[in-house]
Amino acid sequence: MLITFFRSIVLYIIVLIVMRLMGKREIGQLQPFELAISIMIADLATIPMAEIGIPITNGIVPILGLLLMHLSISIINMKSIRAREIICGRPTILIYRGRIDEKALKKERFTVNELEERLRGNNVNNLGDVEYAILETSGQVSVILKPEKRNTIPEDFQITPEYEGIAYDLVVDGRVMNDNLKIIGKNYNWLKKQVEKFNMKPEEALIVTLDGKGQIYCQKKEES
Repeated sequence: MLITFFRSIVLYIIVLIVMRLMGKREIGQLQPFELAISIMIADLATIPMAEIGIPITNGIVPILGLLLMHLSISIINMKSIRAREIICGRPTILIYRGRIDEKALKKERFTVNELEERLRGNNVNNLGDVEYAILETSGQVSVILKPEKRNTIPEDFQITPEYEGIAYDLVVDGRVMNDNLKIIGKNYNWLKKQVEKFNMKPEEALIVTLDGKGQIYCQKKEES
């Protein structure tokens, strides 16, 4: 039992490292070859995890082999457009200039109901509002609305908003983010003075952020 426990931990760490090296993607954004490799890695990990008689290397070596395969395919994808089309496929236009392309739907085995479901997932309730709908290689549907249906932006009114920049976490769950303090050119004493305005110490804060306009947001941790 104890051996199974430790084998599970080792394999979990290996799989976690491999998935981390494969890059940051959501499940819905995985390319077909990435999804296939992910499924195979999961299967390879479960066999030596449960079967004590099988050497743990029988699971680790194939997993590392799949990682090497993934990295190789990723490099090929970056270097060759033709290879990228073969491995990942091409995006398919399902709605073109406001009209549903029935041939494209049949080719991708998409029903009209499924198309409507995907549009609702993009906060589009009316097919008539869509100018283009594109089925991406990851399986997601990108939607471009007709000009008159799009949300207005400041540029439409010839307005240039002020630069907002990025917000930095200065304290998270009572822990001071010293690296972020260095990035904004501040130190702990400055942080302490700012947080004291909210009647607390940095270590007592649940979250402290500083946005691009110099505004500070601060919330105190609840007392246990």
